Amino acid sequence: MRSGTHGVVVTGVGVLAALGDSSGALHRALAAGRSAVRPLETLAAPGLAATWPDWGAELDGYSPERYLEGANLRPLDRTGRLATAAACLAIADAGWSEELLAEAEAGLVLGTMFGSVRTIAEFDRRALTAGPAYVKPFDFANSVINAAAGQAAIHHRLTGVNTTVAGGTTAGLQALAHAADLIRLGRARAVLAGGAEEMCFESFLGFARAGWLAPAPNGHPNGGGDAVPFHARRRGFRLGEGAALLALEEEGEARSRGARVLARVAGSGSGFDPSRGADPVSAAAAVARTAAAALAEAGLAPDEIDCLSASASGSPAVDRAEAAGIAALFGADASRLAVTAVKGQLGETLGASGALQAVVLLEALGSGELPGIAGLDAPEDGLPLTVGAESRRGRFARGLVTSVGLDGAVAALVLETEAAR
Repeated sequence: MRSGTHGVVVTGVGVLAALGDSSGALHRALAAGRSAVRPLETLAAPGLAATWPDWGAELDGYSPERYLEGANLRPLDRTGRLATAAACLAIADAGWSEELLAEAEAGLVLGTMFGSVRTIAEFDRRALTAGPAYVKPFDFANSVINAAAGQAAIHHRLTGVNTTVAGGTTAGLQALAHAADLIRLGRARAVLAGGAEEMCFESFLGFARAGWLAPAPNGHPNGGGDAVPFHARRRGFRLGEGAALLALEEEGEARSRGARVLARVAGSGSGFDPSRGADPVSAAAAVARTAAAALAEAGLAPDEIDCLSASASGSPAVDRAEAAGIAALFGADASRLAVTAVKGQLGETLGASGALQAVVLLEALGSGELPGIAGLDAPEDGLPLTVGAESRRGRFARGLVTSVGLDGAVAALVLETEAAR
């Protein structure tokens, strides 16, 4: 920890994922090799037929009333409801009382890629097809990307910092890093941080047209490796949705109130590939540079990191650049790293993905089990990382989370347990 700065700890988790609504349930499902990928049922749009591989990972049976009983949900769109429900779970898990929320002026930093794009599209579509008199006023209020963060803060009376990080697929991890920096520098004492993203027709259509999505899996979730991270036959990713928020606190205050400390946020890094993925060397260098910055802030050498929660989603070039960047930084130690990559089972959850990766890493640090990569029966030839479908067990004291965007953005975060100190 840098001199004159405050330590940052994780004291709670709130998660809504396609494989579970608690960190423990999510971890167990991933470790068991379960996949949430299936045919989608909720992406219809008026007058448009599906012409793409319509498979993904939806939240199964999600009902916001289950988490927000008695709340007035009318002002919240789906992304806002996901963020607000995840915040409810995180606050309860951390044991944050109403008095603590008020006294500490708790805040919220939320990452998202598209946020309110479905609401914007629905507002416009209704105005064009039915007429301006038939648009929903509540939709207009949610037609800004920071609506979800604002609505969640209003609902939970989070009177501190309220920030939306629109960092593409790296937004969730960037939000965690930003919130940790606020606490580290003494500008906040307690912050919920992470990401939220709904799966909607508009975002799905955009990725389909851009050619990022893997083909339909012909009845099998892993589709012969088509959307399995690091697989030799991968051809793209499948979309997912969800929300994950971590309760971050100033370490001294958390310990003084007897809070359960899940891990410390030891360091973070942020970088960018100026070639935006066009140059494999530049892309790998951006990953190495960003991870090195996170380790440097944590005061750690590569050989002190035990495991990696990778961003890999099934995109051939992006996954390859991430592996090459980690190998460049870790050298000979890269082959001994225990590696997980959850997007093959949860889908590419965009702005929520980095936070979900962090949740999985937290559970691995606490349980000593890092989930394998389901369906990875044939890793890409020459891959410089040791990856496979089987879970890894061991003493994991420090872990690295990496998030590699589709537009050149890169983020990294180091988490460590009490045993690591």
